[in-house]
Amino acid sequence: MKKLSKGEKRKISVLIPLFNEEESLPILYRELREILGVLGIDYEIIFVDDGSTDKSFFVLERIYQKDNKVKVIQLRKNFGKSAALAAGLAIVEGELIITLDADLQDNPEEIPHFIEKMREGYDLICGWRVDRFDPFFKRWSSRVFNFTTSFFTNIRLHDFNCGFKAFRSEVAKEIKIYGELHRYIPVFASWRGFRVGELKVRHRPRRFGKSKFGAERFLRGFWDFLTVFFLTKYMRRPLHFFGPVGLLAFLLGLIINLYLSILWFSGTPIGGRPLLILGVLLMILGIQSISMGLLGEMITSRYHQDESNFPVRRKLDKERDNSPG
Repeated sequence: MKKLSKGEKRKISVLIPLFNEEESLPILYRELREILGVLGIDYEIIFVDDGSTDKSFFVLERIYQKDNKVKVIQLRKNFGKSAALAAGLAIVEGELIITLDADLQDNPEEIPHFIEKMREGYDLICGWRVDRFDPFFKRWSSRVFNFTTSFFTNIRLHDFNCGFKAFRSEVAKEIKIYGELHRYIPVFASWRGFRVGELKVRHRPRRFGKSKFGAERFLRGFWDFLTVFFLTKYMRRPLHFFGPVGLLAFLLGLIINLYLSILWFSGTPIGGRPLLILGVLLMILGIQSISMGLLGEMITSRYHQDESNFPVRRKLDKERDNSPG
């Protein structure tokens, strides 16, 4: 395995969210120490215990006491993977951040390949578990999720939800994750203008415990997808979403009411027709939808008055460069 050259030795932060993984933790820690030691690189390992109910935290305490490169965070209860990642990202010191799961299915030996891939100029690399050792339902639902996300976001990745990722610290500073939105880190990164790629990684069978995946996460993932789709497509232009919907509803209502008005002028009673209620309702909903879009535009305009909210990569300023001192 090739060591990093002196000029490439930047600190790496390995971030591991976990929940009830007491048996896996000693093995994972040993594997990480071996691979990072061979690389000859400055690093830190951050474990975030997401409210485990087993002895995971006691295992982490023992690891922490014998290794000053290890940091441990314990959340008060199980808040979810996004919260655990956010807690870890708040204290990382490395210029390059590696995230992986604690269940031993992600192989730490892939870390050098992530580093090598990052040299190609990517800001975020997402792992692609080509041959997955997971139950059929989990693999099937993941395929549906990946296809849908790729189709609607136009980001050509095969495995958005893979916990094995590498990204620069700049990405972590600009992306805020909450709820269950950790699945969409590549989407948010691409939306902010970062270069996103993927890397085929080896996936291993689960050795201890059981998967935390359940059918209810499939439904939650659908709502999260709608959230991400709206935030990435229409957050800067909400009227483009609410406007067409409102205009369509208003026009349908107007056509219905014009038709009923013609009938009324011709002497046909329309007061008891349900179609009248539908026409009026559609016009009201259309006006409300357009109004929501306009209010959204006002809020967005206020937000973007602050230049710091723009995803600037770097600035070239002759006056600043030529200033004394």
